[in-house]
Amino acid sequence: MKAIAVTRYGGPEVLRVLDLPEPHAGPGEVRVRVRAAAVNPADIVLREGGLAERFEFAPPYVPGMDVAGVLDEIGEGVTTPIALGERVIAVVVPLGERRGGYAEYVVVPAESVVRAPSEVDDVAASTLLMNGLTARQAIDVLKPAPGRTVAVTGAAGAVGGYVIPLAKEAGLRVIAVASPADEPLVREFGADEVVARGDDLAARIREVAPGGVAGVVDAALVGPSILPAIRDGGVLAVVRPFEGEPERGITVHRVRVSDDVRVTAALERLRDLAEQGVLRLRVARTYRPEEAAEAHRAFERGGLRGRLVFEF
Repeated sequence: MKAIAVTRYGGPEVLRVLDLPEPHAGPGEVRVRVRAAAVNPADIVLREGGLAERFEFAPPYVPGMDVAGVLDEIGEGVTTPIALGERVIAVVVPLGERRGGYAEYVVVPAESVVRAPSEVDDVAASTLLMNGLTARQAIDVLKPAPGRTVAVTGAAGAVGGYVIPLAKEAGLRVIAVASPADEPLVREFGADEVVARGDDLAARIREVAPGGVAGVVDAALVGPSILPAIRDGGVLAVVRPFEGEPERGITVHRVRVSDDVRVTAALERLRDLAEQGVLRLRVARTYRPEEAAEAHRAFERGGLRGRLVFEF
């Protein structure tokens, strides 16, 4: 099979298109014929060697955690309502002995696969699960009561664009942190207030929420400087390790998507919300596997309003 892989760690230039043996579904697993695979921050971490100690086999290593395609093979002992040949989406954890989704075929636990959203093509469908799970977990750890106020940094990005509608669905008032150019977009997502990103961000959030917000989802990696925006005893949800000391009884929770990749009901709920139009699937650009290095360079430059996707 064709796969985008790394045989040594480094920058985008280490990505190579290789011909690797096809994997096959074992007990409790299914195989997906991949049509589209989205680029996520975790893929960059893998490529650079940040997960090296967690692999149990020699390279090449294949990144990719978000895929869409068709159910291709069902392993022993698997009972699934999905038929062979049906369109599916899956979340992949390329650790241990498992390769990732930048390939024509990927094998995953059966619980990590659900039917694809209807009326959505494979490219768009491949962008849902990783960012959706991240946003869902972030809202869950905030645990604020309906009517309370939360803020989200990076509100126009891939994660922030899901946090806002999920927070609104939970009955929360949402302050979105975004550039002035993105204000119309984040208001379309459902933001109640918009605060421009930049210096003195916490103070400007306090102008909108004088008592401080109940919680913040820090999708933009602002870090400790966002803490003054949070009221005493509030919550900060982060997507990377937090380098700082919490203050005033504020709790910091690290969101870990890997905790939920086999919670089928959570994946199905995200699929349903995408079908209903609550979650908007956004694609910035598609690439061929041979353009992998270019795609990762574009991802690292940032400023994207949607995901980059490989088509297989």
